[in-house]
Amino acid sequence: MSDKEKQEYFDIITEKAETLIEALPYIRDFNNKKVVVKYGGSAMLDKHLEESVIKDVALLKLIGMQPIIVHGGGKEISRWLDKTGKKTEFADGLRITDKDTMEIAEMVLNYINKNLVQMVEKLGVKAAGISGKDGGMLRAVKKKPGGRDIGYVGDIQSVNTDIIDTLLANDFIPVIAPVGMDDSGNTYNINADDAACSIAAAIYAEKLAFLTDVEGVCMNPDDKNSLISVLDLNEANKLIEGGVISGGMLPKVVNCINAVNAGVNRVHILDGRREHCLLLEFFTKKGIGTAIIGDDSGRYFNEN
Repeated sequence: MSDKEKQEYFDIITEKAETLIEALPYIRDFNNKKVVVKYGGSAMLDKHLEESVIKDVALLKLIGMQPIIVHGGGKEISRWLDKTGKKTEFADGLRITDKDTMEIAEMVLNYINKNLVQMVEKLGVKAAGISGKDGGMLRAVKKKPGGRDIGYVGDIQSVNTDIIDTLLANDFIPVIAPVGMDDSGNTYNINADDAACSIAAAIYAEKLAFLTDVEGVCMNPDDKNSLISVLDLNEANKLIEGGVISGGMLPKVVNCINAVNAGVNRVHILDGRREHCLLLEFFTKKGIGTAIIGDDSGRYFNEN
């Protein structure tokens, strides 16, 4: 190895060591803290990205955090409905779900669920796949947008955390499919974002991370360089009122605000199309997405 090659090698390993040192205070502060990862979007459709996300979650577990995965599956459900010749219809952005559609949706979500469990287990980390029906976790009622009956689409009324607490206490990563049940035993498809928010609030999560197909909240949606790293609730509401946050980003940010108001310490909007987005956001000073916090006092030491 030449002197130049030696120097390049030492530069690379020094940079890696500095990255680990940078992560040290975050690893210390997040030890044993609960983190909910809402997994969906393009990261679920790309095998390479899927593996990246699962490796991130496994690493969070191995360094002492308590991650919980809540996953969606809307695009895969639509694909299977097409295969069976069933038409996919939406009302106000919600899938109209008759009994047959609900059966297909639950089947697909269960398949995704067990596939994610398998990927985690291959990394030597224990995982258990469940749905909101297990242990009466997600109690739901029929959602009726604008008073319209759109079938087996549910609103979460309560969250029973017993099964999550049991799995965490026994060193498992819970992997949760967003399916709920009402008092009469009817099954409901639940929006995965809503499920993640409700679960994160119920377990008093330190963090809730939404993996999306956008970089985060930008001052100018057409300029990626205008990404806002941290927003407190007051700032987020002002951007909504001013029309800066609108369109498809609006419901994402509203979900984040609701989660913070419900007791989650910090909610992240991350671009799931970027490899290792969770590690880059959680363990580096600047991060790569947008974090929404309760108030200015919730900023980290490097954000003041």
